[in-house]
Amino acid sequence: MRVDGADVTAEPRPGQCLRTYLREQGTTSVKKGCDAGDCGACTVLLDGAPVQSCLVPAHRAVESEVVTAAGLGRFGPGGDPDADEEELHPVQRAFVQAAGFQCGFCTAGMVCTVAGSPPVERVETRDSTRSTGDSPSTEELLKGNLCRCTGYRSIRDAIAGHVNTEVAEPGQAFGRAVVAPAAARVVRGREPYTLDEPEPPGLLHVAVLGSPHPHARITRIDATAARDAPGVHLVLTHEDVPGTLYSTGRHQNRLDDPDDTRILDPVLRFVGQRVAVAVAETPRQARAALGLVDVEYEVLPAVFEPDAARSPGAPLLHPDKTPAEHRVAEAGRNVVVQIHEEHAEPGQPGVEAALAASAATVTGTWTTGRVNHVALETHGARAWLEPGAGGTDGTGRTDGTGADGTGADAPVLHVRTSTQVPFLVRDELARLLDLPQDRVRVVAGRVGGGFGGKQELLVEDVVALATLRTGRPVQWELTREQQFTTVPCRHPFRVTVRAGASVTGELTALAIDVLADTGAYGNHAPGVLFHGVHESMAVYRAPNKRVDAESVYTNNVPSGAFRGYGLGQVQFAIEGALDELAARLGIDPVELRRRNVIRPGDPFVVGRPVDGDLEYGSYGLDQCLDLVEDALASGRGEAAPEGWAEGRGVALAMIATIPPRGHYTHARVTVAEDGDFVVDVGTAEFGNGTTTVHAQLAATELGVPVERVRVRPSDTATSGYDTGAFGSAGSVVAGLAVQKAASALRAQLLSAGYLRPRNDSRPQIASTQRVGVGLFGEATHDGSPRSVAFNVHGFRVAVQRETGVVRILQSVQAADAGVVINPEQLRGQIEGGVAQAIGTALTERMVVRDGVVVTDRLRHYRVPQVADVPPTEVLFADTVDRLGPRGAKSMSEAPYNPVAPALANAIADATGVRPRDLPMQPDRLWRLLGPAGPAATAAAPTGRADR
Repeated sequence: MRVDGADVTAEPRPGQCLRTYLREQGTTSVKKGCDAGDCGACTVLLDGAPVQSCLVPAHRAVESEVVTAAGLGRFGPGGDPDADEEELHPVQRAFVQAAGFQCGFCTAGMVCTVAGSPPVERVETRDSTRSTGDSPSTEELLKGNLCRCTGYRSIRDAIAGHVNTEVAEPGQAFGRAVVAPAAARVVRGREPYTLDEPEPPGLLHVAVLGSPHPHARITRIDATAARDAPGVHLVLTHEDVPGTLYSTGRHQNRLDDPDDTRILDPVLRFVGQRVAVAVAETPRQARAALGLVDVEYEVLPAVFEPDAARSPGAPLLHPDKTPAEHRVAEAGRNVVVQIHEEHAEPGQPGVEAALAASAATVTGTWTTGRVNHVALETHGARAWLEPGAGGTDGTGRTDGTGADGTGADAPVLHVRTSTQVPFLVRDELARLLDLPQDRVRVVAGRVGGGFGGKQELLVEDVVALATLRTGRPVQWELTREQQFTTVPCRHPFRVTVRAGASVTGELTALAIDVLADTGAYGNHAPGVLFHGVHESMAVYRAPNKRVDAESVYTNNVPSGAFRGYGLGQVQFAIEGALDELAARLGIDPVELRRRNVIRPGDPFVVGRPVDGDLEYGSYGLDQCLDLVEDALASGRGEAAPEGWAEGRGVALAMIATIPPRGHYTHARVTVAEDGDFVVDVGTAEFGNGTTTVHAQLAATELGVPVERVRVRPSDTATSGYDTGAFGSAGSVVAGLAVQKAASALRAQLLSAGYLRPRNDSRPQIASTQRVGVGLFGEATHDGSPRSVAFNVHGFRVAVQRETGVVRILQSVQAADAGVVINPEQLRGQIEGGVAQAIGTALTERMVVRDGVVVTDRLRHYRVPQVADVPPTEVLFADTVDRLGPRGAKSMSEAPYNPVAPALANAIADATGVRPRDLPMQPDRLWRLLGPAGPAATAAAPTGRADR
């Protein structure tokens, strides 16, 4: 076949799909998202027509012309055969100009789909395009392509030919919608993601045997036959690996999570947990070897419901864990972490007495289910050994010493991985494998989505250990099924809220009781619980507050970090309770919030006053409420279909702009040999846009065009230390360090006479001027003090009572983001967070039965497609944060949090029935609304709900 204009003659293997065949030939512009035809990331043009290459047998492409995103500019329809190899296809150029991607993992497939399809008729409706004649609509065109990051608006814009980016003058990049530095490479599929680098010679592959039982003990395991199988180099069981306890969740302080996990454990606590690891020449040989592992299990009693798990007599998952050594609160009750706090202001009677004396009270229970991250790039890692300082031949030793036994020539373990936290992975690998940190190097290239799911150590330990044992490079790439069944998901919460208010609408008491299911292991259990109850309670003033919260072990798939980190679950309940309280009092819900939200100078109170470094760097919550209320009253959006019930709902959220307890970054800006400027900072780029932000900050400080700034991928051997790209810290922690480092370099350049003044008296480097090579500036930031950001979301919806179908008529979010660094990029972050939250609210549901994840395919798990996501109007408060870089705040996870409660409030306003469980799928709403359902008991007591 011909692939991107070149003849390829390798014979496909029997049964091989075109995707794996193309990647084996080095065509890494073809991505793997599902291998089931559900996501479209692998789309190529086969004889001019777009196909999902994971569904096409490779032998069917023999004698055919295959064009990938890498060859689209010259060989695709509408391309130019005489163009330079780097020339973009018109569709690719449109995606660049519209900023039509974030992580970009789906983009190569997207551009192939669009380029190989008839042009979309550009008739505007709902900020979209509809079908006219024989032309497809955007929804029809992209029905086979998923994007988890953007919310699809910028992709629609790309197809419609809209230009959303701009060119900034030298030194003026900050505040401009500049193009992402990697844009041209992303749209061609040439930006290297984790496993896109050329395979090293001798690469081995991993397969893992998972537990068939939710709770069992291995009584006998024999891997002799597996070790003798063809192509097998290594088989590991719990008898062959270090028994060091750790947590897969990664934090600046590794003691934040309980040590309750082993690389391989003789006690199995969820279906799919690792039993044995096979390492072989090919993935198929590794999988075949697993079938030869002989295992006998003692099946143990299992518990799947968190309430039952903490009840007397429940099976205990970690009975040997203690608070002092392992940081497990009550192993005898399966309780990982607990919070029990109450605060009453001076002269106040306490929660119970205040509720009894309140003019109106509300009590209710809300539940949120499991949600999968669905980052399109699955977890994957590759490890190999590099020669040490003395130049060894790279052979591995399990003790980490060199050939002479002194350690001087010891090889360096190099791990390239899909992670948000490369430095934290390095530190824990060194601890687990008993290696010095300088003998472990972790690199994160561009990462194909994260959303908190890659703040874990899930594959790196296996490939690292296998490389040390074999001396060979080793790779492990999870399947989509493994992503659903073995990778941590969002914590399910049950939240009971009790709230009281005076007759004029001032809160008198606010109390929550939270129960979280952390699954089989406690990774992120403490952080998610503490964070979940923190800003959600602190954003409201009430003289009496109480928090009772526990996170418990069950024999379900582990839970972990997810966008919002617990806030979305608790805010779903609190924001619903406040709407019910407003209805009881006959007060407009927005007005009730205005009367009770915190204001600058108010202390942050949860179940007690919070001491720490949280400050009001700026305050824009009042503006956000006004912006959303005005937008909903403007008449913008759609009209409700005839016969459908219409309603309106609003919810708000507050979030700290930086995680607590320290978040450290060291940045360095250097003058390169070609006269450009290189930024070395350890923050991983996974669609959060930090690479663009850091380039903008450095270029603005130096007074140069942003094109002269290069940001190098995160590499623990070359980058300064960085805690990680989580908690939205990439802009406000690493960004501030980059700004300071560039400022320090600017001072050196000015002193050396390389700078000349501009009209505004600020120094500027001429666009072609070469300056002193090797000069550099560096700076650090410890993430303190921390500011707070605010988001308010509003919906108008229509609900069809006969079916339970919800149609979003208008969606608007106002964000207090400080000074906006890149307006188009920030708009995209908000739209993507809203789209993900709409999925959480309406369609996404991990179904787990007796510990078995039933929804183990994308087609069984309803991620929003382009047709499912309405346009969201994004508005910004006018604030300047005194703590952030040039007045900016972080805004990656914050937009997600108020969406589900705002949507639930709108549905309740439309129907008179309050949904209390996520997701609010049509069948659930239909039962709630139906005459035989519990509508009478679920309805709000007064106000709109009575109509």
